[in-house]
Amino acid sequence: MPSNTEYFKVTGKSSLAEFLERVFPQSSRSSLKKMVINGSIRINDQTIRNPASTVNSGDSVSYRRQVILRGETLPFPLIYEDGFILVIDKPAGVLTYGEKGSDGTSVYKQLKDYLSKSTKSRADLFVVHRLDREVSGLLIFAKSTEIQEKLKEGWAESIKKYFAFVEGIPERNEGTIRSWLSDSPHYKVISGSKREGAKYAVTNYKVLQVKDKNALLEIHLETGRKNQIRVHLSELGHPVIGDRKYGADATFERRIRLHACYLSVMHPETNIRLEFNSGLPKGFLTLRPQKELYK
Repeated sequence: MPSNTEYFKVTGKSSLAEFLERVFPQSSRSSLKKMVINGSIRINDQTIRNPASTVNSGDSVSYRRQVILRGETLPFPLIYEDGFILVIDKPAGVLTYGEKGSDGTSVYKQLKDYLSKSTKSRADLFVVHRLDREVSGLLIFAKSTEIQEKLKEGWAESIKKYFAFVEGIPERNEGTIRSWLSDSPHYKVISGSKREGAKYAVTNYKVLQVKDKNALLEIHLETGRKNQIRVHLSELGHPVIGDRKYGADATFERRIRLHACYLSVMHPETNIRLEFNSGLPKGFLTLRPQKELYK
C-alpha cells in the first residue's frame, strides 16, 4: 500500500495557497483550499487550516491524503478509500459487477453493503473498469457519477500492469503484441487484422522469472480491451496457465494465473497521481497435479 503522505521543501517565502499552487499545478484553487481547510496540510508538523498562512524558506510542508477507516470488514483487502474513490484487491472467482459471482454476489455488491452498513445510510458506488471473473487484483470504484466520469475521461493516461504466469517460455525476454480484437458468436474474443467492429489493442510483456518450464511475465497494457491479455498471450503461443478458454492445458481445472498488480491514476479531485501495488497472490506460481478449488 502506498504512503498516504507527501513531503515538500519550501525554497522561498509565500502564502501557503501560492506554494500549493506551485507543487500541485494541475489542481484547482478550490480543491487546494479544501485540502487545507480539511486539515490535510501540515507545516513543520503543525496542521494548518488557513490557506493565507505564510511559508518560509526551509519549511517542510506535508500533504496527507485522507483515508477513511471503518469498523466494517470486507472479505477482500481494501487498499485505499477517501471521500471520492475506493481501491480494492479483488480475489479470483468473483465478478466485478453483477449478482452471479462465485457465491452469488460480486465485489460491487459487497462494497455497497459495506458502505451502507458502515455509514448507516444509502451508499452510492460506480464502476470505473472491470476485471474478468477469473482475474484477481486492483480495482477502482467511484463514489459519484461525476468522479466516475472524470476517471473514465482520464483512463487513457492511467498505467496498468499485470502478472501473468504462462505456459512455456517466450523466445524473447520482452516484446509487444499488436492486433485488432473483436467478439465472436461463441463468447470468445478473436484477434486478427483491422475489420468492422474490431478494436486496436497493444500489449507489452517482459519475462520476470522462469519456473520449471513456465514463465512469469509482467504485462503493461497500452489499451484495455475485453480479454486482451488472455487473447494476446494465447496468440503468442503462451496462454495464461488455467485459461482453458484461450488454449491453456485442460488436464486440471485451475485458477487463471492473471493478476492486476499495479494501477496508477490521477486523483479525480486533486489531480495528484496515485499509485497502488498488489503482490503475487499466495500459490500463484505453484502448480499441483489436481483440480484447484479457488471459488
